Amino acid sequence: MMPGGRMNERQMRMMMKRLGMTTEPMENVEEVIIRTKDQEHVIESPEVTVLTVQGVRTYQVVGEAKQRPRTAGGAGSATQTPATEVGPASPPDEDIQLVMDQTGASRGEAIQALEAAGGAPAEAILSLLSRRGTGDR
Repeated sequence: MMPGGRMNERQMRMMMKRLGMTTEPMENVEEVIIRTKDQEHVIESPEVTVLTVQGVRTYQVVGEAKQRPRTAGGAGSATQTPATEVGPASPPDEDIQLVMDQTGASRGEAIQALEAAGGAPAEAILSLLSRRGTGDR
């Protein structure tokens, strides 16, 4: 994308703006809980970033997840069991598709770029586009 070198931070911000993307950190987040029918995935002290792409807000949550059975009493219930660690998850299909659509990358390339970017679609897109521009592909 940029002849002769990598993109600097200013160039990345400009490209994100052209693509209609903005990111902003969400401050002072203490805990994120994802509830399924029979489990809770708890992320304590996460880093949360709000990614807005053409008016659609996506929340990126980064942190160590612990899994516990869902109880009738909810959070703070005396019947809760200790949490256990959850392994790393693959990026969401929506993020993979977004990266593929914006860069023309294969599914495997998009997944690798998302994993290298910590799950941040904007960073993955910019990384792939900058690699293509420098011929490092």
